[in-house]
Parts: sequence; C-alpha cells; structure tokens
Amino acid sequence: MTVIKENWLLDLNLRLLIYLFIIYMHIDYRKITLAIIFSIIIIGLIAIPLGNPKFIYRAIALELSFVILSVFLWKGYTQALYACIPISLLVIIGNTLAPPHVNLMLTFSKPLNAIVLIVGGYILQALLIFFSIKYLSEIRSKRISKQL
Repeated sequence: MTVIKENWLLDLNLRLLIYLFIIYMHIDYRKITLAIIFSIIIIGLIAIPLGNPKFIYRAIALELSFVILSVFLWKGYTQALYACIPISLLVIIGNTLAPPHVNLMLTFSKPLNAIVLIVGGYILQALLIFFSIKYLSEIRSKRISKQL
C-alpha cells in the first residue's frame, strides 16, 4: 500500500517538474515579473493592518514603492527592474534582522501573520529577484542579437 502511494507521489512530482520545465521554457518574463509585483502589493495590503502600528508609515512607503515599480514596468520602463532587486533584498534582509519577525516565523504564534510574512517577505521577494534578473538577461540578449 505504501509503495503505491510513494509511486503516485513520485509520478505527480515528475509531472509537475515536466510542466514547470515547459512553462519555464516559454515564459514571458515581463508578465511574470508584473504578476509577482502585483502579488507583493496584495500581500502587503493584507499585511499592513496586521503589523505593528508604529511602523505603518514605513510599510505604506514600501508598498507605494512597489506600486510605482509596477506602474513603470506596466508602461514598459525596464529600468525599474534595476530597482526591484535591491528593494527585494532590503525586504529580505530587514525581515531576517528583525527579532520579532524571526520569532513569529519560528513560533507561528500568529499563524496568519507568519504565513503572510513568509510568503510576502521571502518567497515573493526571492521570486521577484530571480525573474527580474531573468527579464534583464532576456532584454540584454535581445539587444545583443539585434546588434549582430
């Protein structure tokens, strides 16, 4: 019985990897980067009321920076990608260096806050860094191929 479950799980993981590979090979990095930024904005809108009221102005400023980046990327200004990477790194580093955030993630004392923090403060930020770099490399390779 356990062998059947393990084979089924292995088959499911293999199919997921194949689908992800197919999607990865045909992905539009601009659209996925915009989708990640919009996801960060939505998670941020959820997180602001859950956070400490002392830091609400910082949270709103950070949220507005992602809104501005999304507008620039939507309009086609790819230079905004260069700002996405350091802002995401600052968010990840700031969350890691904040003892209340680390305590929240380790204890899950407030499960909703912890999930919002992990998803918005680490997973989506790392995805934004990765896909911003991929989008920039795609832009650069198109420029180089045009010159040849």
